[in-house]
Amino acid sequence: MHGNHINGSIPQEIGKLRSLVQISLRGNDLSGSIPISVKNLVNLERLYLYENRLSGSIPKEIGMLTSLREIDLHKNNLTNVIPESLGNLRNLALLHLSENNLSGHIPPSLGNLTKLNILWLSRNQLSGSIPSELGELKSLVELSLYANELTGTIPSAISNITYLKKLYLSRNHLTGQLPENICASQSLTELVMFENNFFGDIPRSLKNCSSLQVLLLALNQISGNLSEVFGVYPNLSYIDLSYNKFYGELSTKWGQCYKLTNFLINNNNVSGSLPPELGKAIQLGRIQLSSNQLSGRIPISFGSLTSLLYLDLHNNKFPGNVPPEIGKLSQLQILSLSGNDLSGPIPEQIGECAQLRKLDLSQNVLTGSIPSEIGNLNVLETLDLSQNMLFAFCGYIIQVYNQLEGPLPNISAFQKAPFDALRNNKALCGNVVGLNSCNSSLRNKANKSKTERIIVLIVLPVLATIFLLMISIGIFLIIRPRTRSTDQPGSSTLPENLFAIWSFDGKFAYENIIEATENFHPNHCIGEGGCGSVFRAQLPNGQVFAVKRLHATESGVSGTAKGFENEIRALTEIRHRSIVKLHGYCSHPRHSFLVYEFFEGGSLLHTLSEDEKAMEFEWIKRINAVKDVANALSYMHHNCSPPIVHRDISSKNILLNSDYEAHISDFGTAKLLRPNSSNWSSFAGTYGYAPPELAYTMEVTEKCDVYSFGVVALEVMMGKHPGDLISSLEISSSSSASNNMMLQDVLDPRLPLPVQQELGQVVLVAKLALSCINSNPKLRLSMQEVITQLSAKGLPLKSIPPSISLGQLNGS
Repeated sequence: MHGNHINGSIPQEIGKLRSLVQISLRGNDLSGSIPISVKNLVNLERLYLYENRLSGSIPKEIGMLTSLREIDLHKNNLTNVIPESLGNLRNLALLHLSENNLSGHIPPSLGNLTKLNILWLSRNQLSGSIPSELGELKSLVELSLYANELTGTIPSAISNITYLKKLYLSRNHLTGQLPENICASQSLTELVMFENNFFGDIPRSLKNCSSLQVLLLALNQISGNLSEVFGVYPNLSYIDLSYNKFYGELSTKWGQCYKLTNFLINNNNVSGSLPPELGKAIQLGRIQLSSNQLSGRIPISFGSLTSLLYLDLHNNKFPGNVPPEIGKLSQLQILSLSGNDLSGPIPEQIGECAQLRKLDLSQNVLTGSIPSEIGNLNVLETLDLSQNMLFAFCGYIIQVYNQLEGPLPNISAFQKAPFDALRNNKALCGNVVGLNSCNSSLRNKANKSKTERIIVLIVLPVLATIFLLMISIGIFLIIRPRTRSTDQPGSSTLPENLFAIWSFDGKFAYENIIEATENFHPNHCIGEGGCGSVFRAQLPNGQVFAVKRLHATESGVSGTAKGFENEIRALTEIRHRSIVKLHGYCSHPRHSFLVYEFFEGGSLLHTLSEDEKAMEFEWIKRINAVKDVANALSYMHHNCSPPIVHRDISSKNILLNSDYEAHISDFGTAKLLRPNSSNWSSFAGTYGYAPPELAYTMEVTEKCDVYSFGVVALEVMMGKHPGDLISSLEISSSSSASNNMMLQDVLDPRLPLPVQQELGQVVLVAKLALSCINSNPKLRLSMQEVITQLSAKGLPLKSIPPSISLGQLNGS
């Protein structure tokens, strides 16, 4: 009866079915404990209870069912220790107990299961050492103990398992050296050991382990000369040796790993040049060799890697030009070559990498002009060319000092840049106020000397005439009466886009904002916040902006200066369609303010609080708004370096446009999670959205935003803040009132119940929201995981069964 919606507990009466050979109740909503009466099922061969919500201990009486061949209880809430009695099941071939809350040691008695093929105990809370008795499992093919609390060394007896193909020990606290004969049997296909404390040289047996398909040893202290310890692996698809102590040079043999898709050896001490032979591994999708001592030219053979999605070679010593062959990488999404010694121009062929999202060429000695072909990169989100002889922008253009010359590429991020962001270059031209236009003389210098003679003969007289004319105009302006016309607003000479000249004439922009808001009159106020008020500013040319004016204190605005700086710093380092755009800012003794794009829909809080607007905010629009917020947070947490935590995600800080698309705003409390620095801070955020751990710790992590996102997602589905419902859902008892509350009873009553394609998405959003507000930060999803699940089509439901409760969605 697997794959249904059966709930409740497994009845004790199941023990009366003495002839049963197989029980399959997997993939339901069963809760309660496994009944002890199963000990009577003496003919039982297969027990499948996985993917339910079963709790309590694994009954030791199961050890009496000597006919059992397969036990699969994974993905439940089972607790306590693994019974020693399971060692009596001499016919057992499969034991799968992963993704529970099991604790204690791994029973040595499991070494008696000589017919066992698969032993999976991963994602529990098992502690102690790996018992050497597991080396007696001569038939074992797969051993998975990853994501536990295991300590000690790997027993050498593990090498005696002749047929072992897959060994997963990652994310534990294991130490010592890897067993010397780990691949003596030549049958090992997957060795996954990352995030432990292993040290010492790589085992010599791995050099000839031609059966290897996956080798993941990242985040340890393992060492060895790369040019000596690895061989040729015809079946290898994924290797990750990152964050270890490997040295030596990369062998040409890697090019013979024709099935290789992921090649990661970043953050080691690898030297020498990149072997051109690597270009023969044409299935490569990811190369990550950053933070080493690599030198020599980047091979032009990399142009053959047409499946490459990610090329990261930053922080090495690569000299010479960026190879134009990179333009052949039509699937490339991320290119990072920063922190090298690259010189010469940026190849125009990069503009052919149509899928490029992130391009970092910063901290090199690149020269010349930015090729206009970069304007063809329509999906580009981040471009960093800083600390070259050029300039850079990350989301928004920022001012840096370079020697850029020639025309700006025809891309909006450049053409809309303020002059201050582009000044201090050599001969930059383009359609930006303050820059010279790009005329033919800039593009064609073939007749330079002749042109210069013509300029001397023609331009100098013209300049003299203009100079005399300017003097005359200046005298006229000085002596004419100083009057100001306010009768004809439409006669303003404002340019089409005021912010094209903001940094060019800050006083002019400041005065126009003051005039548009009537010196920040309350009639123009559209919102209040903890650190400022938001005003609607409509300029005479029709442009409308949202202006956040910071609250003044007795000593000026210094009390809010930190938030002011935070917001500017955050919004100039990120660029995302679901994050509010900062147009400009002003720091003035009387008024300090920030200018954003204006959203006519107002805040999410405002929309949900008004019945008429809430009824227009239909289920599909609500689901898409939740996805917008999730995408923005995922971008901030996983695509920004360093990651950015907002710390005040709430319905008042999410703005909606006329199509109900959501945008995150108010970054005054945002924090950049810089590595190797303190991420502890005083409380920031909004009560009711802040995670519970901030009551006893002030450590800022991405999981703070995840919790707030969960609250907002529930608020969108319910039409109001969930209030006390959140704390009551944390009660694990299945009898608690909130856990027994039906989902359909908490959805916003102002909308009809969702149907058809909306339904599965609504249930999925509610389920993910409940996962995000888990009181234990470690058990919350990451925003990347949320996005992955939201990208699915939703749960396959035709209607909301009356039996779906919040407790079931919450997994309690």
